[in-house]
Amino acid sequence: MTATQAAPAIIRRYFELAGQPDSEDYFALFAEDAVVEDESTEHRGIQAIRAWRRAVPLVSYEITDVEVTATGTVVTTTITGDFPGSPFAGLRYRFGDYDDNAIRLLRIAP
Repeated sequence: MTATQAAPAIIRRYFELAGQPDSEDYFALFAEDAVVEDESTEHRGIQAIRAWRRAVPLVSYEITDVEVTATGTVVTTTITGDFPGSPFAGLRYRFGDYDDNAIRLLRIAP
């Protein structure tokens, strides 16, 4: 099984859609009251997540590791895009609260 296959379905879908231009399918992955914390900056609620998403550059993702624990799932990636320092290895996406229908908490940090 590859690292990508080890991730729960909603998380696999997140990475499939995150590397594409904005789409309602991407935003539909999040609960209305979801929180995304990107390097200590908190984006609370779907409207704040929309604004955050539109402000970050599009990147492609290579999932290098998936760890599913009792407190959530941590996905380690290498991201490549139009930004200084690309590619960047070791970025961690910590999905702390999610189910098959929605992501409620995502923390992104090196």
